[in-house]
Amino acid sequence: MTGASDSRPLIVVIEDEPGIVDFIDMGLREEGFRVESAATGGDGLRLVHGLTPDAVILDVGLPDADGFDVLTGIRRELEVPVIMLTARGDVEDRVRGLELGADDYVAKPFHFAELLARVRAHLRRQTPRTDVLSVGDLTLDPRTHEVSRAGRPVQLTTREYELLELFMRHRGEVLSKESILDRLWGYAFDDNLVEVYVSYLRRKLGQPPLIQTQRGAGYIVREMDR
Repeated sequence: MTGASDSRPLIVVIEDEPGIVDFIDMGLREEGFRVESAATGGDGLRLVHGLTPDAVILDVGLPDADGFDVLTGIRRELEVPVIMLTARGDVEDRVRGLELGADDYVAKPFHFAELLARVRAHLRRQTPRTDVLSVGDLTLDPRTHEVSRAGRPVQLTTREYELLELFMRHRGEVLSKESILDRLWGYAFDDNLVEVYVSYLRRKLGQPPLIQTQRGAGYIVREMDR
């Protein structure tokens, strides 16, 4: 266990295959991270809630628990970035994880450079930007992650929040699906995922709509002309 005064980013790895744990542990430590690991979902949850790490790398298949259940347990208390490891190629599994609050996926076998790039990308997104954003009667506070419309709070998942913040920081600009995928997921993915999350946001934000589709170009956030 490293000292509390150590300012290096802390990554918790929840994985039951010793070879993979050693591989990730060695690579991350060489890149200047602190690493703690657990081989079961129960131990992993206790570690995450006890240490409040900067990011979590979570295996979908664990000996005592489904990785999705562990993810749900993490999300009950923390908004820490979670990158899931899986040998499954199922789109349904990936969508399920994302809907439960996972931030990213890496499929086994993987190159360490890819995992490292995604860890760093999510840590960059955690850097606080404190200006309160607003579009019409919609406000977003990056300090507290609170979103409200017409004074009423709007509850969003981690990914929905990130998408809305991206739109609001680029209000009045058209963002293509490809640009959104690159900024939020950091790699090529089915662009239908963007449509799914835009649909989620539109439903939660209510009327009048602020996220508008620019046919053949992407999406733009702005107030509708009255």
